[in-house]
Amino acid sequence: MIQVNLRSLKEPLGLMRIGASFFTCLTFSLAATAQVFASNPYWAWCMFTWCFCFIFTLTIVVMEFTTFSTKVPFSWEDFTSAFAMLASLMCLAASIIYPTFFTCTVCHRAISATVISWLCFITYTAEVVYTRLLPRGQVSGFLSTIPGIMKMLEAFLACLIFTSLETNQYQRFSGLQWCVAVYSLCFIFAIVIILLSVTQLTKHFPLNFDFVAIAYNVLSALMYVTVMVIWPLYSFRNNARPPDCGRLCPWDKLVFVTFMAIFNTIVYTLDSIYTVRLVFFNRVVSE
Repeated sequence: MIQVNLRSLKEPLGLMRIGASFFTCLTFSLAATAQVFASNPYWAWCMFTWCFCFIFTLTIVVMEFTTFSTKVPFSWEDFTSAFAMLASLMCLAASIIYPTFFTCTVCHRAISATVISWLCFITYTAEVVYTRLLPRGQVSGFLSTIPGIMKMLEAFLACLIFTSLETNQYQRFSGLQWCVAVYSLCFIFAIVIILLSVTQLTKHFPLNFDFVAIAYNVLSALMYVTVMVIWPLYSFRNNARPPDCGRLCPWDKLVFVTFMAIFNTIVYTLDSIYTVRLVFFNRVVSE
């Protein structure tokens, strides 16, 4: 029998989630009716961000209202806290990307969508702060730990890289194809680690999962270091920015991918250092 929890709608978290649902729905509605380049990957990324956040936020509200959240086989607080972090990152990226490419002085709907997108980011950030600072919001699941947050950030940056990749840009050189392979492999394994950790299947892993995660982090960091060198070397060699390169210029996408690869290299390096310290040095101290 379904039970309802009216209190979940009146609490600060419930109100923030209802507000986030309203803002994300309004944002993608305005953006969908604005006169923009609907076939552009950046537009698709922004629309996906707002739709994804709206659907998941509304699902969270409904599940808590119907108390189905108490029956899930994983840590519900860990999941909602991690989702709020991810949603805040995605809305931040969309709030920067969308006005950069799709607004103008007379694009009133696009400007309105940008303003409300920033409200989405503020709402999700407020939820993150609220759940992290108050004692009732302290959670201990994987996604709320530093390694979990870094894994989400690594996957998020990889998604931004994928939105900027164009087939004709990396098919010419094997070095660039290696870079795309690195982006893809590291992203896939990051998602696998997140899923295994959230579903608590790591204890059934045939090997020591901590050591596997460390090996993955170190290898990914080394692979991204090669990408950080190879991608700009092949992308910008004898390839200056065209003088007629305006908005949505393919050359600018190469620059964007370069910076995202550098950021992800830093994240993977920090993740490697932290996990090595956590597994080896803390274990030595405890012994």
